[in-house]
Amino acid sequence: MLSNEPNHLDQVLSRGVEQILPDKQSLQTLMSQKKIRLYLGIDPTGSLLTLGHAVVLRKLQQFVELGHEVILLVGNGTVRIGDPTGKDTTRPELSDEQIEANFQDWQNQASKLLDFAKITVRHNGEWLDQLKLPDFIKLMAKTTVQQLLERDMFQKRLGGNQPIYTHELMYPLLQGYDSVAMDVDLEIGGSDQLFNMLMGKTLLKIYRNKPKWVLTTPIINGLDGRKMSKSYGNYVALNENPQDMFGKLMSLADENIIPYMKVLTDISLEEIAQYQTAMESGANPMEFKKILARTITEFFHDNESALTAQSTFETVVQNKGLPDEIKQIHLPAVEPSVSILSLVQACLPQESTGNLKRLIAQGAVELVDTHQKPTDYLSPIELQDNMVVRVGKRQLFKVKLS
Repeated sequence: MLSNEPNHLDQVLSRGVEQILPDKQSLQTLMSQKKIRLYLGIDPTGSLLTLGHAVVLRKLQQFVELGHEVILLVGNGTVRIGDPTGKDTTRPELSDEQIEANFQDWQNQASKLLDFAKITVRHNGEWLDQLKLPDFIKLMAKTTVQQLLERDMFQKRLGGNQPIYTHELMYPLLQGYDSVAMDVDLEIGGSDQLFNMLMGKTLLKIYRNKPKWVLTTPIINGLDGRKMSKSYGNYVALNENPQDMFGKLMSLADENIIPYMKVLTDISLEEIAQYQTAMESGANPMEFKKILARTITEFFHDNESALTAQSTFETVVQNKGLPDEIKQIHLPAVEPSVSILSLVQACLPQESTGNLKRLIAQGAVELVDTHQKPTDYLSPIELQDNMVVRVGKRQLFKVKLS
C-alpha cells in the first residue's frame, strides 16, 4: 500500500504522467488533505488489451493503493456514438450484449493490473439514457460548434473532405457530462483523450461550480516505433504467453528501453538512471532489454515463466538452437510431400493465408534440419517425421507423422 506522504504523492503524480491540469501542485495538496474521487473511462469497443493500455491502468491502480475512491467507468452510453479520436471514419454501433461481452473480457485481462475489489465499476448509461430532450439542449448550449471542431481528428476529416456526423460532435459533451454526474475531483486517461477530459472540466465548473483536475498518461511506441496499436499489429498483448511476450519485447527498439521501464515497471528511478548512463557509455543495450522483458513477463506471469522464456529466447533466437520442448503438429503419413504453405498453415491455423504467404516470401520460414528457407509458397516439402519448422524468430514446430 502506497502512502500519501509527499514523496510518494510526488512520484505517483510524476512518473508515467504526461501532464496534469491545471497543475500538479494543487492536486498534490488536495490529495494530501482528503480522499479524492477519480475515474478512468473506457469504451469497450474491443476485447484485446495491450501494454499501451497497461500504462494508464497501472496509474489507476496507484490511486487505489493510495486509498482514494476510484471509479472505472464503462462507456456503454457513449460507445453507441463512438469516440472519433484516432479515427478517420465513424465507428460501428455495438449492441448491449457485445458491450457487456467485451467488458467481461476486458476485466479478465485488466485484473492482472487492477484490484477490482477496491474499485467501483459504473456504466454511464445510468445517467445518459435518462437524459431528455431539454437536458440535451441545455448541454449543447454549454459550448459552440467552433470549439468542438477544434479537435484534431475533426480538422483532419475536414481537410480530407470526409464527413463529420452531428452525433459525433456530441461525444465530448456526453463524456464531459460523466464528470458532472459522478461529481469527481480528477479524471485520468491517455493523452489522446485530453480534449474530452477538458470538456468534463468545463462542464463540472458550469454545472456544479467545482474544479476538476485532469491527468494524462503518455502514449507509448509499439514494436515498430509507431504508436502501439492493434491496427498496426505492433503491440504486446497482456495475455501473450510468456515466450511470445518476452520475445516481442526483445524486438523493441533500444531507444524505448528506458521509457518502457519508467511507465511499465516498478524498477526504481535510480536503477533506471544507472542503466541509461551505462548504455550512453557504450554498454550493450541487450542486457538491459532482457531486464525489461523479464520484469514485464514476470509481472504478467511469474518468475519461473519469465526465466524459462528468457532461456528459450537465448537458445532459439540468440544461439539458433532448439529448446527442450517444441510444440508438435500431427500430419498424416500418407502424403509424401506438401506445399510449404500447407505446412505452415498446419503450424499456424489461426493466421490468414495472406500473412503466411508474406512470411514465406520474406524467408521467415525455415526447415531447421536442412536450413532451407523456401520463398515460393507452392514449393513442395518432403515430410519427415520429427522435422522442425521455424516460423519467424521464435516459433518452432515439430512434425509428427501418423
